[in-house]
Amino acid sequence: QSQLEESGGGLVQPGESLTLSCLASEFSLNYFNIGWFRQAPGKAREGVSCIDGSGGGTNYADSVKGRFTISRDTAENTVYLQMNSLKPDDTAVYYCTALWACRADIATGPFPILPAFERWGQGTQVTVAS
Repeated sequence: QSQLEESGGGLVQPGESLTLSCLASEFSLNYFNIGWFRQAPGKAREGVSCIDGSGGGTNYADSVKGRFTISRDTAENTVYLQMNSLKPDDTAVYYCTALWACRADIATGPFPILPAFERWGQGTQVTVAS
């Protein structure tokens, strides 16, 4: 069972927005690098964005730059992914996990996932359709 829980997905029209949440209920996320990933049907999992646990630096896949924003709320122990100007190509199940590094090449694997977090959670479905 994953130690992180994703939520906030849904069905939206192109151009609309969603905010996904990644919550840890049993430990503090504050010093972990956290990444968001997605997997569309029939496609490989891809990295979307990450935020580092030290200075708050962020990285994004080219496909979402300028549209998605990753952030963390230490009081809520949650990492968010604000998704604006959604496109049908953004349709996927979105997952979060902890990383040993938040790298600029977040989009492609192998993903630097911390060994204790290698089991993916259930994710949250995002569907963008007219």
